[in-house]
Amino acid sequence: MKKLILAAAVALFSANVMVAQAATAQQQKMAACNKEAGGKQLKGDERKGFMKECLSAKAPEAADGRSAQQQKMKACNKDAGDKQLKGDERKKFMSTCLKG
Repeated sequence: MKKLILAAAVALFSANVMVAQAATAQQQKMAACNKEAGGKQLKGDERKGFMKECLSAKAPEAADGRSAQQQKMKACNKDAGDKQLKGDERKKFMSTCLKG
């Protein structure tokens, strides 16, 4: 019973951490868009339109068309291959690399 309660607590904590990270990314985007709108001295409907467009814009992609996450995955995968990691060692390395 104690193990079940502990597992549930760990799962809830992990979910809260992921939500907090997502909110932080959105907050950063909001701050950047707000700063840009302020720099352009937009007001009223123009500001609302700009903010809507800015906040709905996707993250910029690299010249090769890959997103930042895809670029990170490629780099971590290459590093794991260079280190000749396999099995659980590779999984652990990839997890750490992609989080960092």
